[in-house]
Amino acid sequence: MSNVRISERARAVAPFYAMEFGKHAAALEAQGHHVVKLSLGEPDFGAPPAVLDAMREAMDGRPLTYTAALGLPALRQAIARFYAERHGVEVDPARVVVTAGASAALLLAAAALVDPGDEVLIADPAYPCNRQIVESFGARVTFVPTTAEGRYQLTASSVRAGWTERTRGVMVATPSNPTGTSVPAGELAAICEAARERDAWRLVDEIYLDLGDRDGQGRPPRSALSFDPGAVVINSFSKYFGMTGWRLGWCVVPEPLVPALERLATNYFLCASAPAQLAALACFTPESLAVCEARRVEFTERRALVLDGLRRIGLPVPVPPDGAFYVYFDVSGTGLTSWEFCERALREAHVALTPGRDFGVGTADSHVRLSYAASAEDLREGIARLGKFLATLG
Repeated sequence: MSNVRISERARAVAPFYAMEFGKHAAALEAQGHHVVKLSLGEPDFGAPPAVLDAMREAMDGRPLTYTAALGLPALRQAIARFYAERHGVEVDPARVVVTAGASAALLLAAAALVDPGDEVLIADPAYPCNRQIVESFGARVTFVPTTAEGRYQLTASSVRAGWTERTRGVMVATPSNPTGTSVPAGELAAICEAARERDAWRLVDEIYLDLGDRDGQGRPPRSALSFDPGAVVINSFSKYFGMTGWRLGWCVVPEPLVPALERLATNYFLCASAPAQLAALACFTPESLAVCEARRVEFTERRALVLDGLRRIGLPVPVPPDGAFYVYFDVSGTGLTSWEFCERALREAHVALTPGRDFGVGTADSHVRLSYAASAEDLREGIARLGKFLATLG
């Protein structure tokens, strides 16, 4: 098979370093070491109990045939009701597309919106797979520099400053991976308006939205759909509902995009997993939502634990997170690059983290992502090990 020719597209795709460090951690575990894994955004809770029960019921021997390409009608309706009840946004279920994970939603959206040569604006730092998917369809991603003062997020002024005649769209993630920070609602509305004024599409990744901090009245963060019904919004069952391995997500798209996504979904995937969709209906019961809310509160407690622990051992966090379960801390004071820090932390302290190289340019060498989706016990142990590791650096 030495004469197999690998496509330029495949050769251009960079590794996802979080997963690479995960593989190294697994190798150490196979050698008998206890590795504290703080590199992946994978909630340790798993799916709510009612969802597990629903999956067992779905696997009772019934024929599990293909669903409609856009998803089970009942699940699309349940998602639309969730927007109405949780976020006060009326969404026509016909605009909801159920996908094989949020990654598939991003893939479908990019396939429907992007042409070769288009330019797309993304914050630096940002989740790496978003840009890899866009670039796979021939677009050029422009990293828009961000600052700690701006919470490592796009602003309307930075979007305007980064705009060129080839810009066709803007991708925003709020709350963000890797920083865990959100774009204030007013600023997000201004970003969407800046793109809309230029007849460009807006894609808002809201995968962590329901994990975001509540306001003084106990209300969740606002969905972009509340002020920009024409935006493409991506969401997932992976994070708030704790269903990472179930590979189930969704997007809400403008009505004219639905037929295009249906054609693309039919050709790319046929449909999302039938049993996962059937089980996911149980996510929206009062029982499951109460479980998820209790877990969200626990994540805020874990965040406090991590922020206090990092402060005590001397690893600064320039911007505390307010949404996604990540802390983006600065290692420039250690004398190591983020890559060196992560390599040595894994090898010497058996703590798995993710270097900033995954997420962009500006913080590639200076910052490291820690996921506090792990248990409180593992977080305490991981910080204790990092403290001892730092002591060896003098």
